[in-house]
Amino acid sequence: MSPPFTISAQTASRADAPVWPTLARFLPYLWPADAPGQRVRIVGAGLLVAASKAIQLSMGFVYGAAIDRMQPGLEPGVAIAIGLVIAYAGARFSGVLFDNLRNVVFERVGQQATRHLAQSVFAHLHALSLRFHLSRRTGEVTKVIERGTRSIDTMLYFLLFNIAPTIVELIAVLVIFWLKFSIWLALATLAMVAVYIFFTRKVTDWRNALRAQMNDLDTLTVSRSVDSLLNYETVKYFNAEAREIERYGTTAQSYADAAVKSENSLSILNIGQSLITNAMMAGAMGFTVWGWSKGMFAVGDVVLVNTLLAQLFRPLDLLGMVYRMIRQGIIDMDAMFSLVDRAPEIVDAPDAPPLAVDHGAIAFEGVTFGYDDDRTILDDVSFSVPAGSTLAIVGPSGSGKSTIARLLFRFYDPQAGRIAIDGQDIAGVRQASLRAAIGIVPQDTVLFNDTIGYNIAYGREGAGQDEVVAAAEGASIADFIALLPDGYDTQVGERGLKLSGGEKQRVAIARTLLKDPPIVVLDEATSALDSRTEAGILDTLDRVARRRTTITIAHRLSTIVDADAILVLDAGRIVERGSHRELLTANGLYAEMWQRQAQEREKGELVA
Repeated sequence: MSPPFTISAQTASRADAPVWPTLARFLPYLWPADAPGQRVRIVGAGLLVAASKAIQLSMGFVYGAAIDRMQPGLEPGVAIAIGLVIAYAGARFSGVLFDNLRNVVFERVGQQATRHLAQSVFAHLHALSLRFHLSRRTGEVTKVIERGTRSIDTMLYFLLFNIAPTIVELIAVLVIFWLKFSIWLALATLAMVAVYIFFTRKVTDWRNALRAQMNDLDTLTVSRSVDSLLNYETVKYFNAEAREIERYGTTAQSYADAAVKSENSLSILNIGQSLITNAMMAGAMGFTVWGWSKGMFAVGDVVLVNTLLAQLFRPLDLLGMVYRMIRQGIIDMDAMFSLVDRAPEIVDAPDAPPLAVDHGAIAFEGVTFGYDDDRTILDDVSFSVPAGSTLAIVGPSGSGKSTIARLLFRFYDPQAGRIAIDGQDIAGVRQASLRAAIGIVPQDTVLFNDTIGYNIAYGREGAGQDEVVAAAEGASIADFIALLPDGYDTQVGERGLKLSGGEKQRVAIARTLLKDPPIVVLDEATSALDSRTEAGILDTLDRVARRRTTITIAHRLSTIVDADAILVLDAGRIVERGSHRELLTANGLYAEMWQRQAQEREKGELVA
């Protein structure tokens, strides 16, 4: 059973995420230099806010004047009182009208800011290194981005249309109280607002720590559920349904407990806020009634004070919620910006030229590499692949075979040595041009949850249907697709799980054929297939490799006997090299592996 969840130091630090630095980072999305139309909308929304506040402040005076016109002896002037009442109703409607027009004008601003932020974060995630993507949890990253981008619209709305207008309204009320009533009433109002803000901030900060814990638990719950469902078959293989349900339930229970604490703390906040505002209302109204009894104020002044304070309390009542939303937005955006701040491991030099492939010759020169500093995967590896030839790389598991493919694609940079294509160091060219020149048929083909046609067409942007069909024919999968009811529109399912291993491999081959690169990497492309399927795909792969520089990473030695050259890796070093016949004659590691696999084949045939 998983241990109970507690607030970690990282969670606590996020609850105290810096406000101004985070706000400064998202403000450019609010006022983009390249979108004058968006700036006009913001200015227009601001003018509507100012008009709404001006009308709302006038309501108290109109209402107070109407009350004063209703005193004994003023009955003949009832029309004036009725007009003032109608004006009061019109002012109320105008306030609502301007507020909603403001929302209409500003809505596109918030949505565009959210879109730009989400797009920039998405682009940055694709720029991060393979090391990050191998270690991250998909559900967790998705949840962080979702909450972070969603918060920008909320924060923009509250900052512009709640906090800023409330400050303006507070200043106006203080000036009116000072000039019309007493400086002491203005100071008392200011003191009440200060106490209200202090109390709200303290309690809300406490609630934010609880909220941050809820976020972590929510993220963990989603991450575990996604991870479990993606590994549905593994769960079934090991009869682990009860174990997964218990693990998920433990996290869900921790989330429920944190949610209860958070909601209970809301009641404490609401009670305290109500106590402060109602105490101020009672004091101000009592002071005004006392002043009326002394002949200092009119009856309408009591209504004016009540109306102004009621209008001021309305946004102040929301201030707690607004502060919580902004603090939560800061937390969510800080978590998202922490992803943005993660520097890409592999970056192009500012003046990096595109790779120019004339022939496609490959050279590894003294390459040393390790995923971690304390573990070397490749140790001083040097070899060359002449243009148009096929090099096979074999060796025991963990010897560094697949690492060579990752380095060739420049998912990582070696700690020593260099990798060159047609004499050009790949570390000095643009990554996009490098990867455009290399095609791969991976050991584990993962397809997009879309159609077969889409997955094949992914090999080259803008490819037409005829080209997709030609690639499918070249990969010997066109006949299979023709038998499907939906043809190329057949959905392949999550990660392509609706297709067999051989079918997925042929889709991967078709995708590479459509890309038509001068260099091809075949990374144990048949290791997971049966011998009959393997034989058919090997014929297809032979056609793919023609006229291309090819690196074949193989587990089954029978698949690479016709390679122009073979490298044998062991513990990150090249221990043998030569043709199939030469390596058998040398009677070394390759010959040992060949004999072992031959014996395994014989046993398999006897069993069959």
